[in-house]
Amino acid sequence: QVQLVESGGGLVQAGGSLRLSCAASGSIASINNMAWYRQAPGNQRELVATITSDGSTTYVDPVKGRFAISRDNAMNIAYLQMNELKPEDTAVYSCYATIRRRGYSALQGYWGQGTQVTVSS
Repeated sequence: QVQLVESGGGLVQAGGSLRLSCAASGSIASINNMAWYRQAPGNQRELVATITSDGSTTYVDPVKGRFAISRDNAMNIAYLQMNELKPEDTAVYSCYATIRRRGYSALQGYWGQGTQVTVSS
């Protein structure tokens, strides 16, 4: 069994910062890519940032220069540092990871439960 648990969401004023964490636990052999998605009410889920196992990152244009994704491979944790937050960043942020379970050869995708981020103007 593998679980992803996010934390760090909350209410912040525009211009403020938050850091989200995504902790993976369970019978994990290795974690490949990790990513953060977000979904605002009435909108489709949007990919925000990705990070590979060797630390290569990508970002969606609206967050470039403001958000930074990182990971601690020893602790199986991914982070999303969010600076200069805007009201349009308000959404439920979810973590996604492709993980190889112990005793299995195939990678499988897992989602966290999501954490609410609300940015007030």
